[in-house]
Amino acid sequence: MLHALRSRPVRIDIPRLLACLVLLFALGGCDAGRMPSSSLEVADKGAFSAALSLDGNLAVVGSLTHGGSLWDIGTNERRFNWNHRSGEYSPLTAAAISPDAGYAITAENDSLVVWNTASGAAITFFSAPSQVLSMALGPQGQHALLGLSDDSAVLFDALKGGILRVFPHQGRVRSVALNRDATLALTGSEDDTARLWDIASGRELQRWEHAGDVRLVTLSGDGARALSVSKYDRAALWDTSTGLEIGSLPVSRWRTVRGETFTAAAFSPDGTRLLTGTTDHRVQLWQLPTQRQVEAWELPRRADWKRSGAYVLTVGFTTDDRLLLGVSADGFIHRLSLAAAR
Repeated sequence: MLHALRSRPVRIDIPRLLACLVLLFALGGCDAGRMPSSSLEVADKGAFSAALSLDGNLAVVGSLTHGGSLWDIGTNERRFNWNHRSGEYSPLTAAAISPDAGYAITAENDSLVVWNTASGAAITFFSAPSQVLSMALGPQGQHALLGLSDDSAVLFDALKGGILRVFPHQGRVRSVALNRDATLALTGSEDDTARLWDIASGRELQRWEHAGDVRLVTLSGDGARALSVSKYDRAALWDTSTGLEIGSLPVSRWRTVRGETFTAAAFSPDGTRLLTGTTDHRVQLWQLPTQRQVEAWELPRRADWKRSGAYVLTVGFTTDDRLLLGVSADGFIHRLSLAAAR
């Protein structure tokens, strides 16, 4: 026998609902940031790679469809088109700029070119031992640190050619970094480790273990601090002299489960702040050593791009304390203004 169901009024516990919403925000589930103050389109179909100069004045962009280019961020102008073969657009999958901003290096598979940023001229062409996955360039463009697909990183003489040092891993080297004077090298690998090396001797100084592939590493300018990021593990900060972990960036479980991870990071020139970008087109500014988030931005993305496609390629500081930069994979350089100078 069927019985009619009598509807009952639904009672909503408003205080409890508000408490849950507050908790959700506290856990980072809905921490939407501010929008950029302005955005410059540098690749109309998106970009493979990007690099920013330390002063925030220059950007190298590897476009999906129109090769490489050097941009003057202050004037919003493209200064040079850079391709590895005449008459062809090169898919530049990695790029780096020297600390003095006088030189840049670009990679297409295992092909590398060093460029003069003032004249736009190509200085040297050479080939790496295997596919280049990541790069860093030392002062005056003299040395290039290459993360390779053959389970190693190498230090190249970028002006004369030739391998100066080999830094071995047991997995592909996905990310590399140099400190400002190129005395220290940091490598992150699919062997679940980040390793710190002495450039002069080639000796391994520190080894830091993660629970998965290390996808991102960076060093402070003075080499005192390091960041290593594993996609499904943590974003750890390290004291490079002692090897001790000094903290980690707070990331909500909600975002980790969704697959969000850090894809870009840069220390401020004085090492007191850390700027990060994610797969979810977010940029965050952290105060060190407390790892407190002091600012966040939500980067816009092209309407026809999937949310995961507009990840952050690189981030950087500028000579203006109130202005930061983020470059997204959908082809924009975003200017990020601080709410107040810090």
